[in-house]
Amino acid sequence: MIDLTQIWREMKTEKEKTMNHSGFTGFVNEIQENGWPVHGLELWVNGKLADSFGDTQNTRYPIYSVTKSMVSIAVGMASEDGFLNIDDCVLQYLPAKYIQAMKAEQREAFEHISIQRLMTMSVDGFPFRLSGSDWLDEALSIPLSHPNTRTFSYSNVPAYLVGVAVSVAVDERLDRYLDRKLFAPLGISEPPCQFSPEGFFYGASGMKLTVHELSRIGLMLSNEGKYAQKQIVSPAYVKEATSVQQMNREGGYGFFFWKYRDGFSLNGKWGQKCYVLPARQLVITFLSNMEEGSDRIRICMEKHLLDSRNDCH
Repeated sequence: MIDLTQIWREMKTEKEKTMNHSGFTGFVNEIQENGWPVHGLELWVNGKLADSFGDTQNTRYPIYSVTKSMVSIAVGMASEDGFLNIDDCVLQYLPAKYIQAMKAEQREAFEHISIQRLMTMSVDGFPFRLSGSDWLDEALSIPLSHPNTRTFSYSNVPAYLVGVAVSVAVDERLDRYLDRKLFAPLGISEPPCQFSPEGFFYGASGMKLTVHELSRIGLMLSNEGKYAQKQIVSPAYVKEATSVQQMNREGGYGFFFWKYRDGFSLNGKWGQKCYVLPARQLVITFLSNMEEGSDRIRICMEKHLLDSRNDCH
């Protein structure tokens, strides 16, 4: 007996493949015509690599603030292992000597700041980055005039503080913890990263990955935290971390993840992107070095791959 349903599914799949390939080709053509400095690009459909362009596997490029999402994943793993609770005050997990050195009014202000608050960028008052000789001391000395007020205020400081907290909680350098618990199971070998002057994993930036390696992280998240039959981080945490926890003008922010349409994205400052759309079984990753106007790459991606009507030029 002929299975008409199966035939229809196969026809639909082939049609989608043709549309995706055509859209991908159009996207690549726009990149080349505009001379945009895109290092590499991958399109994954239904968990399989559908198309790629450029250098996707040979070179590790800076991912800048995508590093923050790695810290979020570390929080999820450490929380599941019982090392920390995201609703706890961050001071509970920072080195005691730094807490003891804080002024009383600073400790009182920071007692309102949980790990969850830091991951949602809902603490106002932090500068964009740290620059002294001891970043942890500097961060804990920043006056927070309204610590109880939740307002979206993007900064590198929260990711740095969370990274230090996780490192202390798991009693292991955070880069080594990530290598062991996240990267090794994904087949990623010890990516380069940055440290603060006092030796802590920076957390906000400084990591390098290939396009293909970043895609693997997107695939794991798209599959509710599972990769190659191994559960890396719990489905519950992935759902919470990638859902809107704090509203902003871009549409919402999770735990160091950005809301994007019916999915989410991992974002770096000059066009480092991994778009994860689980409902559509799509993962789109590209790394670029576009210091101005990197949003034009996103607009073109939407036009060619997500049926947007935006004009690329």
